[in-house]
Amino acid sequence: MSREEKKQEIAARAAWMYYVAGMTQQEIARELGLSRQVAQRLLSGAREMGMIHVKIEHPVTYCLELAHQLKKRFNLTLCRIVPSANLNDDAVSQMLTVEGASLMAQFISEDAPQVFGIGSGKTLRSIIDALPWVERPQHQCVSMIGAIARDDSGTRYDVPLKMAEKMQGKYFFIPAPLYADSPEDKTLWVQHQVYQRVTQRALQADVSFVGIGEVSQGCPLNAEGFITDEQVEALNAKGVVGEMLGHFFNQEGERIFGETDELLTSVSLEPHTKRRIIGFAGGQHKFSAIRAALKGGWVSDLVTDEETAIYLLNN
Repeated sequence: MSREEKKQEIAARAAWMYYVAGMTQQEIARELGLSRQVAQRLLSGAREMGMIHVKIEHPVTYCLELAHQLKKRFNLTLCRIVPSANLNDDAVSQMLTVEGASLMAQFISEDAPQVFGIGSGKTLRSIIDALPWVERPQHQCVSMIGAIARDDSGTRYDVPLKMAEKMQGKYFFIPAPLYADSPEDKTLWVQHQVYQRVTQRALQADVSFVGIGEVSQGCPLNAEGFITDEQVEALNAKGVVGEMLGHFFNQEGERIFGETDELLTSVSLEPHTKRRIIGFAGGQHKFSAIRAALKGGWVSDLVTDEETAIYLLNN
């Protein structure tokens, strides 16, 4: 790598920290081992080199190398890595939001009609919030999870409506709760013709966007009241470390079934998927869940962060 390329690399890293993670110049200088004056010049240089527009145009080569290794190791179609060395989870989340929105916007920009399957998760919600408004009424957004919360209200896990609004496309939702009240109740929900038509549309989506969740006390499914503390303990006792759309798997990516499966109404997923499913997740608290999702082949593509990528390649 030439001296100029090295300069661009560190300028790009500083730009990510400043414009996406919201770090101060002093914090950037400390993290990169530079003086504040040098950090300031790097940011000015990044602007002058045309790296900074709505997004940061110049990738970090090390992150590109990590992405290439992850694609090869886990047979991924696409992999995007954002720089995250020594950053906290909030900063990593901001990085993933920007990169995820950039990737998602590429699919939305297609002129040919597309069907997007939309999963759940805080990261996915943030990404969709960050999407630009664009006129693409030919596209469709299809929910992959139930749109009804336990108290009969609309659940915050239902995020495709916002995406459909942003591109002025059609929105299809699953008329059911994420978890039914009983196995008999689930049977009634899933036998409904609307449910069957919507889930079939989701299964045939051109591409699906999903989050990868950890399973522990206080995790989103637990905090939102979908699974109890006792159920979390029971799942962990079976070796469960992660989930996607309420489908639980262990550290080897093997599907683990439990009492909640008799109630689950979300669109079916399968390991070693042949479908185009892009997972968005990062941060230390999700290391094990992301590794399991990749080992089990639950996603075909991944957007994650630098530290997570290093963990995945070393474990």
